[in-house]
Amino acid sequence: MRLTILGGGGFRVPLVYGALLGDHAEGRVSRVTLYDEDPARLSAMARVLADQAAASGASDAPAVTATGDLDEALRGADFVFSAIRVGGLEGRAADERVALAEGVLGQETVGAGGIAYGLRTVPVVREIARRIARTAPEAWVINFTNPAGLVTEAMAEELGDRVIGICDSPVGLGRRLARLLGARPEEAWIDYVGLNHLGWIRGLRIGGRDVLPRLLADTEALESFEEGRLFGADWLRSLGAIPNEYLHYYYFNRDTVRTYTGAGQTRGAFLRDQQRGFYAEAGRADRPAGAALAAWDRTRAEREATYMAENREAAGLGERDESDLESGGYEKVALALMRAIARDERATLILNVRNRGVLSVLDAQAVIEVPCLVDANGAHPVAVDPLPLHAVGLVTSVKAVEREVLTASASGSRADAVKAFALHPLVDSVTVARRLLDGYAAAHPGLAHLR
Repeated sequence: MRLTILGGGGFRVPLVYGALLGDHAEGRVSRVTLYDEDPARLSAMARVLADQAAASGASDAPAVTATGDLDEALRGADFVFSAIRVGGLEGRAADERVALAEGVLGQETVGAGGIAYGLRTVPVVREIARRIARTAPEAWVINFTNPAGLVTEAMAEELGDRVIGICDSPVGLGRRLARLLGARPEEAWIDYVGLNHLGWIRGLRIGGRDVLPRLLADTEALESFEEGRLFGADWLRSLGAIPNEYLHYYYFNRDTVRTYTGAGQTRGAFLRDQQRGFYAEAGRADRPAGAALAAWDRTRAEREATYMAENREAAGLGERDESDLESGGYEKVALALMRAIARDERATLILNVRNRGVLSVLDAQAVIEVPCLVDANGAHPVAVDPLPLHAVGLVTSVKAVEREVLTASASGSRADAVKAFALHPLVDSVTVARRLLDGYAAAHPGLAHLR
């Protein structure tokens, strides 16, 4: 099989390639094509993957090619992995900076920052989806481009159910809870429902029994993992569920904004500076074999250790525990998804797919994040219990914002864009919404027409 990675110079590409190196089954991915508009990043990442292949000692390592030609990259692909970042990390840093200047959150997928990111990303992914439909109509698209739910819905306008979104947050949370309760993650059924970065684990069934109530009753156990410490045992018991970590931005918004505002550097600015150093080092042709991979490993370790540092500070927590440093495993989800479709190896995965009536409060085309049964015909969302009213309010409000972003991206209308900002639960004034749009239009040339 052939896999094409859009955003092939991106920092997380070695995670995907590492998962492929461990797959030796018949019908595995044998060729990987990296596509990126930045030749320097593409070259550096090709060096890291070459080091990975050499270190693995695998005789059947997937061949890697790199190109800056999108149609060439897509032609003949069986799967397309989309992980692009429109505007780069400089754009993410600007998204955070503009929002914080107005006293609101600028995180890349939540609040004003997520809206700004979506406004400049949706037109690009719509065009990519059209190119895929024309050049590789039989390919399955796995989307990791943020904001993942919104982008998956935009691409589905052209590709229908052949685009499936993935995220590592629910996977990581479910795995931590299962292990905490003495079960192997693959043995547990995770009752998870919501939107991307806006969901809740409402049950965890092991051997047919829901063991989540036992966890919620145990304060010591609740405070032994990252989400438990982040939200606090009392609040989790009040909810009767374990929220995705990104809901900390909603439930503790004022605390988080205050901490972000007082930080010496935003997350986007930190990653921008960190990755500049990494790509400069990994891209050097005079370094010995293995140096690019070693630089990537060091950079990744620092990245994981500082993940959501401001949220932990707002919650009065210290550094991350070693048990929390393991990545969510989105690369494993991507591999399991490809296996299930290509080989009809049926799997149950938490994915971003069209609603199809699963959540009655949303229409059929709305992309939601729920457990899905996956087979050769794609991903099929399973039935879930209705959302409680507090969750209905957040889910429907944020989905309404996503729809306004889709509308504004197509219309180019300032009024539609202002509406997207103003309707978000974390933006508390239409006046602020207008100023946010003006700030983003000044920071991003592609949004200048919205001023």
